[in-house]
Amino acid sequence: MRRRATMLGLVGLVAPMANPRAQEPGWRPDRPMRLIVTFPPGGVMDICGRLGAEMIGATLGQPVVVENRAGAGGNVGTLAAAQSAPDGTTILLGSPAILGVNPVLYPRSGVDASKDFVPLGTIGEVANILSVVPRRVQATDVAALIAEAKRRPLIFGSVGNGSSSHLAAARFLRMAGIEATHVPYRGSAPLVTAMLSGEVDFGFDSTATSAAHIRSGAFRALAASTIRRASALPEVPTMAEAGLPGYEVGLWTGLFVREATPAPVLAALRAAMARGRTPEFEERLRRVYVDPLAVPDAEVAGYVTRTSAQWRAMAEEMRLEAE
Repeated sequence: MRRRATMLGLVGLVAPMANPRAQEPGWRPDRPMRLIVTFPPGGVMDICGRLGAEMIGATLGQPVVVENRAGAGGNVGTLAAAQSAPDGTTILLGSPAILGVNPVLYPRSGVDASKDFVPLGTIGEVANILSVVPRRVQATDVAALIAEAKRRPLIFGSVGNGSSSHLAAARFLRMAGIEATHVPYRGSAPLVTAMLSGEVDFGFDSTATSAAHIRSGAFRALAASTIRRASALPEVPTMAEAGLPGYEVGLWTGLFVREATPAPVLAALRAAMARGRTPEFEERLRRVYVDPLAVPDAEVAGYVTRTSAQWRAMAEEMRLEAE
């Protein structure tokens, strides 16, 4: 019940925002829009998606309904978005895992998000935190966890195959020279449940869904996956600081539409994002442990392509496979 209350509390922060400029001229959809989130409710992707839907809807004056389409590391929802009409009324919440890793894991899925979608803009960046379950693992730092993994078999959980959580763990294992059994779950909420119930020994999960459990003592945080410490948990060292120099697996989220969407529609949607990115919006991101990330329109395509290619290279280097 405590976990459920925590998740619902985070989502509950996504309240309607009024925008006095919602009636500015430009393209307007003639029917309700939808935003597809490729993971279940309650996790950081879902929270970012709901905030993004609100941002677009408030500025365009049209409701944007969030659809959670989980499965296959995000491919179920991505395929649904790819099969929609390229008219701007269906938006995909994307990440470097969906664009960079999934084409490697699922080469015959019928969709390649890096080719089938174009970015509207970025929303925020989140660190994944390496946490252990204290009643199953004695380690109090990364070096001790590595030593423990060399002594006995360990099990780690992720939020899904090919997710940032999975990639962060796989890179950690490879750089540390250790092995552990992988158990993928269908999103952050199921992973948190598994860790709380003691089904796994450790896992990487976002600050948005792990911070409360770290502060309660249910989880013990050992390191952050990003190059900088997470602003929500500044006391937790980065993986590089904890003894693995060169380690970095950051996660950004952004909004995407079909590749063939008309230019005027793209311009209107990007303008809606720009108008909706108010100081209040960015403060609400921080309240759910997401650091705002606003890449300029002129640079966003290059940023998405570059970072997604880096993730794809990591997936190929580590020979990740769908399980």
